[in-house]
Amino acid sequence: MNTIRTYKNHPAEIYRTLQLAAPVMIGLVASFGMNFVDTVMAGRLPQKEIALAAIATGGAIWSAMLMFVLGLMMAIQPVVAHLDGAGDLRQAGANVRQGLWVALAVAIPYVVVLLNGELILRGMGVDPSIIPTAVVYLRALAWGAPAICVLLLLRFFSEGTGHTRPTMYIGLMGIGLNIPLNYILMFGKLGMPALGATGIGYATSIVISLQLVVMVYYVRTHGHFRDYELFGRGHGSKWGPHWASIVQLLKIGLPIGTGIFVEGSLFVGAALLIARLGPLPASAHLVAINYSALMFMVPLGLASAVTTRVGNALGRGDPQAARYAGLIGLFIILFTQTLSASVMLLFPEFIVGIYTDDAAITSIAVGLLFFSAIFQYADGIQICAAGALRGLKDTLVPMFINIFSYLLVGLSVGYYLTFNRAMGPAGMWIGMITGLSFGAVLLLSRFLILSNKILRT
Repeated sequence: MNTIRTYKNHPAEIYRTLQLAAPVMIGLVASFGMNFVDTVMAGRLPQKEIALAAIATGGAIWSAMLMFVLGLMMAIQPVVAHLDGAGDLRQAGANVRQGLWVALAVAIPYVVVLLNGELILRGMGVDPSIIPTAVVYLRALAWGAPAICVLLLLRFFSEGTGHTRPTMYIGLMGIGLNIPLNYILMFGKLGMPALGATGIGYATSIVISLQLVVMVYYVRTHGHFRDYELFGRGHGSKWGPHWASIVQLLKIGLPIGTGIFVEGSLFVGAALLIARLGPLPASAHLVAINYSALMFMVPLGLASAVTTRVGNALGRGDPQAARYAGLIGLFIILFTQTLSASVMLLFPEFIVGIYTDDAAITSIAVGLLFFSAIFQYADGIQICAAGALRGLKDTLVPMFINIFSYLLVGLSVGYYLTFNRAMGPAGMWIGMITGLSFGAVLLLSRFLILSNKILRT
């Protein structure tokens, strides 16, 4: 009876979830705020259409790889959460050390792709006027790729232990550094050459590298992490590759990475395909998708908290609490997404005005924000359900759901409406709405079925 009362205490569970989620949300909003700042500042450059379009298309390639790395590193979070719930902290630290080998390995193809962005952009048929600026922007970003791989590993380790404040600290630090560095490198201040959009890429790489230094220092010195012996030389502190542990991480991480890469491919593909229409539609799309992605940081942060809550519950052998934590997260999502959709519907001109005063870009971007408001619920539900499934260590089936929903449905519908039906950028956004809706229904159904099955076993 006591257990049942605990699970029926909705305000307490909401509070515990938000207590974990709030620092992650703030950190992610701040981290993405770097991208927001990049976009706003690029809108003040000469030839702003080219600068915005280059950041949109070059950033799409960076983001596609980042989504895969993000998913791969996410494997640490449920593994650590389960071990933390079971009280095996040293083993959790040992798994993070093995995750470092995965992070360093995946950094290599990340850098290679960024350095060869021109081949991808030309292969996608991107407008030739955009490509030169996008290429040098990508080469500047390549310097930060190894650092972000290790940074994500440590971030998900910290979140898996239930200590989410570092995500907030490094996010706030990042945006605080990004603004002055952008200003100096873009416009050529303090004796530096004016690098334009390329300066944004170098600023991002510098900020990520500094964030990694701070994160390593924090994890090494903060008392919360002492018992994990992450940097120790005692029991379980082997630094060399332990292939069984690495394979186990990859079994969890590769499906997550592939699934998130596929989901990200819907948005990346949309940006690259819209770029075929020219700089003006590409710029308008960047404004709308940039703000949408900023709002997405809230459900993404909540999904991380849900992963930890569900994983901890299963680690201590309490499947009922795991299911309940997932359901509470989904309830909170309905509230957050109502707020974000309402803002987009009520104040689209104000939002676009933050980015640009160009009337041609504004007229298209305002219309696209209407579509963004429509998919807020689907986007929030799918990411929260995916987070709950990660807490259950269920990653393979969600990967196939993502492939079906975002590539076979979303991108296909978007391409057909954009080019075959000549609907322009609006067609691609309708495709995104369709894919996200399929993903939301299927992932939510998967969580409800699987968590119910676990309860019965």
